[in-house]
Amino acid sequence: MEFLREVLDFFLHLDTHLHAIVQEYGGWTYAILFAIIFAETGLVVTPFLPGDSLLFAAGALSAAGSMHPGGLFIILGAAAILGDTLNYWAGSAIGPRVFTGRARFLKVDYLERTKRFYETYGGKTIVIARFVPIVRTYAPFVAGACRMHYGRFLAYNVLGGVVWVALFTFGGYFFGNLPVVRDNFTLVILVIIALSLVPPAVEWARHRRRRASNPFL
Repeated sequence: MEFLREVLDFFLHLDTHLHAIVQEYGGWTYAILFAIIFAETGLVVTPFLPGDSLLFAAGALSAAGSMHPGGLFIILGAAAILGDTLNYWAGSAIGPRVFTGRARFLKVDYLERTKRFYETYGGKTIVIARFVPIVRTYAPFVAGACRMHYGRFLAYNVLGGVVWVALFTFGGYFFGNLPVVRDNFTLVILVIIALSLVPPAVEWARHRRRRASNPFL
């Protein structure tokens, strides 16, 4: 329980904790942020790590002069793209065994949810999923398991990674230090999290309606 409280506190006060990390580690903060984004996008066992909110908070800190916004964008963009790439090849290598239910380290519900996204949106899932927590982590894995052509995947991966990182990092840079945002940063983080949950909630509601109309789905 204490661990969960600490995790929740980190999520809700990202600006304070990131500022402390910058003060403690200086230039190594870039490496720490790279590792978090890389793990959140590249390892199917860590979908709980912060993504959107972390990018926004990092952008806000860069506006205050703690980090260079251009360098932050390049480093975190690379982390997002490389993370999805690793995830794709992991799915390509072990995906068939996963879809037989023998990989216990994966949450089947998350995997099935991502498969439905993939069936609905096809290759565009790689871009759309960047803005959907959990699905963001599982989408490249499913793409690899489904043997999506790597050239096509790479194009969507780069586009989605660049847009995702740019939107939230520069959003934090331009708006994160406005008085109304800075004074209500926890509320802003909650809004970002809530908005990111809208797409999966809509998809879940549609799935429930389909199941209600056809119980054999």
